[in-house]
Amino acid sequence: MRSACLSLLLVTACCALPFRQSGFLDFMMEDEAGSGLTDVITDFSVRTMPEGPKCPFRCQCHLRVIQCSDLGLKAVPEDIPDDTSLLDLQNNKITEIKENDFKNLKGLHALILVNNKITVIHAKAFSPLAKLQRLYLSKNMLKDMPANMPKSLQELRIHENAIAKIKKSTFQGMSHVIVMELGSNPLKSAGIEAGAFSDLKRVSYIRIADTNITEIPKGLPTSLSELHLDGNKITKVTADSLKGLKNLAKLGLSYNEISSVENGTLANVPHLRELHLDNNALTSVPAGLPDHKYIQVVYLHVNKIAAVGTEDFCPPGFNTKKAMYSGISLFSNPVPYWEVQPITFRCVFDRSAIQLGNYRKK
Repeated sequence: MRSACLSLLLVTACCALPFRQSGFLDFMMEDEAGSGLTDVITDFSVRTMPEGPKCPFRCQCHLRVIQCSDLGLKAVPEDIPDDTSLLDLQNNKITEIKENDFKNLKGLHALILVNNKITVIHAKAFSPLAKLQRLYLSKNMLKDMPANMPKSLQELRIHENAIAKIKKSTFQGMSHVIVMELGSNPLKSAGIEAGAFSDLKRVSYIRIADTNITEIPKGLPTSLSELHLDGNKITKVTADSLKGLKNLAKLGLSYNEISSVENGTLANVPHLRELHLDNNALTSVPAGLPDHKYIQVVYLHVNKIAAVGTEDFCPPGFNTKKAMYSGISLFSNPVPYWEVQPITFRCVFDRSAIQLGNYRKK
C-alpha cells in the first residue's frame, strides 16, 4: 500500500508544470482585465522613470566632457549641460559666437573652437566663464582679439587667424596666463601697442611666429622662460630688446632676416640654455658666447658666417665653470670647415654634438 502511494506521487510530480517564481508585480499584472490596477502600475513606472543626462543632438557626452567636433555645426548648440567642464567644438562651420552661447556654463574649464569660420565674438560671450582656464581659437577668421577674456585663463591659443593688432587693454587683468600662442597672424611691429604684455605676470611661454613683425616686441614679461619668434622679418637683435628677461631659457629666432646680434645682448639673458639663430643672414658668430655660463645649444646653420675663431664659443683655457655645449650647428655656412681649429670646440661635451660642412649626417 505504501509503495503504491509513493508511485502515485512520483507520477503526479512528473506531470506537473515547471515551477515559476511570482513576485508582487506578477500578481498585480494577473489581475482581471479592466480592474484599473495595471494602468496604475504602468502610470507609476512612467512618472518615476529618471531622466537621462542632457546631451546635444549628435554630440558625445561623458561625465562633464561634451564633444561636438566634426559635425558641420553652424552655431553653438543650445542644450549644453550646465555642469560641462570641457566643450569641444572644433572642426565645424561656426561663424559667430553670440552673447548667450555659454551663459550657463559657469564651471567650464576648457573651450575648444579650433578650425571653424568664426569672424565675430560678442563682447559679453565669455563673461559667464569665470573658471575658464584654456581657450583655443586657432584656425579661424578673427580680425580682432576677443574682448573681455576671462581673467582665469591660463592658456590662450589664437594662432592662424587674421589679427593685425594687439591693444594694450587686450590682456588687462589676465595675470594667470602661462602659455600664449599668437603666431601665423598678419601682425606688424607697429600693431603691438606698448605695454600690451605688461599684465601677464606669470606667463612662461610666448610664441609669435610666422608674422610680419620686424623687431622683438618691447616690454615682454620678465617671467618668460621660452620665447619663440621664428619665421618673422626681424633684422637685428639689440641688447635692449632682451633686457630684463633673466628667466629666459630658450630663444627661438630661426627663419628671420637677422644680420647682427648686438654686443651685450646675451648678458641680458643670463639663464639662456638654447639659442636658435639658424636660417638668417649672420656673417659672424654672435658675441658673448664664451662668457655665457649656462648656454648649451646654439643653432647657427644656414647663415653667411665665413669664419669661426678659436674663442668664438669657449672661454680661454680649460678650467672654467661654463656649462659644456651639447649642440653646435654651423653647417650650410660659407666657412671653410677644414680650417676650423679643433681647439675651437674645447668646451663641447662630445664631438658628435658639432655639425659642420654643407650637409648634416643622418
